[in-house]
Amino acid sequence: MKSNMKCLVVAFLMITIFSNIVWSQFVTLDWKMQDIGAVRQWIPNNGGFWAMRTYDCPLLINVEYPVGSYIEHIGEGGIWVGAITPNGDTLVSVTNSWNPWGEGEFWPPTNEPWDTIWVVNRNDTVDIPYFENYVGLSDRDYVFRYNDYNPYSLTKANHVPLYVDVIEIGHNWSAPEFLSKIKLYEHYVISKEYDLKKVYISMWADPNVGLRSVDFQSMLSDDYTRFFPELQMGVGLDAPGGVDDFADYPIGVKLFSPDNYPEETLNWTFIWGGSTNPPGITPSTDKEKYEQLMMSRKIMEDQQIPTGSHFIISCGPMELNKGDTLHFYVALILGDGLDEVIRNAKTLEKLKDNNFKTPAPPPKPLLRAFTYIGRVRLVWSPTEEVNPENYFDPYRADGDSLPFEGYRLYKSTISATGPWKLLAEFDVPDDGVGNDIGLQYEYVDEGLLNNVEYYYSVTAFSKPDKVLNWPSLETTIEDNVITVVPGAAPPETVGKVAVVPNPYRGDIDYSSYNPPWEKPPATRNFWMEQDRRIQFINLPLRCKIRIYTASGKLVTTLDHDATGSGVGYHDWNLTSYVGQAVSSGIYLFTVEDLNTGKVQVGKFVIIK
Repeated sequence: MKSNMKCLVVAFLMITIFSNIVWSQFVTLDWKMQDIGAVRQWIPNNGGFWAMRTYDCPLLINVEYPVGSYIEHIGEGGIWVGAITPNGDTLVSVTNSWNPWGEGEFWPPTNEPWDTIWVVNRNDTVDIPYFENYVGLSDRDYVFRYNDYNPYSLTKANHVPLYVDVIEIGHNWSAPEFLSKIKLYEHYVISKEYDLKKVYISMWADPNVGLRSVDFQSMLSDDYTRFFPELQMGVGLDAPGGVDDFADYPIGVKLFSPDNYPEETLNWTFIWGGSTNPPGITPSTDKEKYEQLMMSRKIMEDQQIPTGSHFIISCGPMELNKGDTLHFYVALILGDGLDEVIRNAKTLEKLKDNNFKTPAPPPKPLLRAFTYIGRVRLVWSPTEEVNPENYFDPYRADGDSLPFEGYRLYKSTISATGPWKLLAEFDVPDDGVGNDIGLQYEYVDEGLLNNVEYYYSVTAFSKPDKVLNWPSLETTIEDNVITVVPGAAPPETVGKVAVVPNPYRGDIDYSSYNPPWEKPPATRNFWMEQDRRIQFINLPLRCKIRIYTASGKLVTTLDHDATGSGVGYHDWNLTSYVGQAVSSGIYLFTVEDLNTGKVQVGKFVIIK
């Protein structure tokens, strides 16, 4: 038995090592978190919409809305391209599918270090090797490419490539509110080998709407699908009840017809399946995918029973000769309830005539903080590098050469994603917009607790564009957050070191304090044992803290070095040096000043 287990372990290690070697030979894998706006989404550089194991990324929510809610919206998703080659072969290449399930057939073309996801801000010009002089369209664009004939794609079982390149661009806006709830994906599909006939494009999606922290299978098994043909949009919804309660935040998946192909001239297909596991509606062969799901012209009635759902939207036929490009968009549209998703989709359609070029908020101001005992001073005056007050927006219709209007200061005691409290608003005086109270560049927040985290953000906002009927635009609060910890500067040496709270009581919910004394990291929303917190205060810049049981046994050692940060405290999570939670009792500590050699001795009590 031991011999068999050893063989299994060796085999697993060999597979892992070989897999890494194969990947490094073929492609450069990259992923990004799109966190501009009201939706947070994970994207890889192969066109998929889910955090597949191939990318060796942490457990993430694929599409989270609202941010910080842990409400998921997508299991898998991505585009398909189907066509008939000059030889009469019917071929389909997919980014994601349930048959085969797992990895798709599109992958990055090379293993060059630059062949990753390029991040481009609005109006910035970047020379990308395959897209010269690319100019950022949205507040933040993510540009990457993939194809279906690279060395790794050719290793896929039963895959015959169409030989198409795809350049994909994820567009993200922070404002206005409706646009911040949309992720828009621009696609350039380029035929490299064939004159392709009867081309169809599809968007395949597996909406999973619900709280991600509950049992995953139960979370997705009460979803259902509706279709809105006037918008060419499928919507995934969560039914009331179930283990995830009711997440009334549907996701719309909208496919825009490609350039030069008016929507009414194309055949459209919408098919859904009510299962939660592969293969679902997805047949195994390219010919079946093409004929049954892409060109069938079938529009299914809305799903009535919430058993889980996945669907595909398709349009065609089109022609794509060698060297030509098919240009189209796909949108993921979020909102608070179905009505808002539909409104957001309709408003987005109006922007397409202008190629989604929209007015923008001013640039975010540079925010700095100066900490003191029980208070913090916040400063955001314009600089030569960043001056929101002189920005110009070429996409406004009112011709205002100085559309800046003011600043807003926000505060949260909970996290860097809110909830937020508006502390102050300052705007340009005597222009008839807003409160006309004048501009200020400094604010002092007092009455704060020492050695706990507070979160601040300053945004800039514009005047509304009354000609375009466009609202005032404000930079995203979360895009300019700083974390501030008020408190005393480190003392010259030891002598006044103390422990808080003392005693530490296990019957007190320290996470319910405002601001919370104990809280989980940003990667989860629930408290765990390792989130307990005791704090040593009045520490010198460099010192070593040793904690002992009452009998003198060493529990753990903490190395404190605040040379860069200048903080005079250090947290301990009540675990020993071997990672074991400590028990109730009296504990002793010593603090050795590493600069002077002085040592202070003290004690504290833990009551669990």
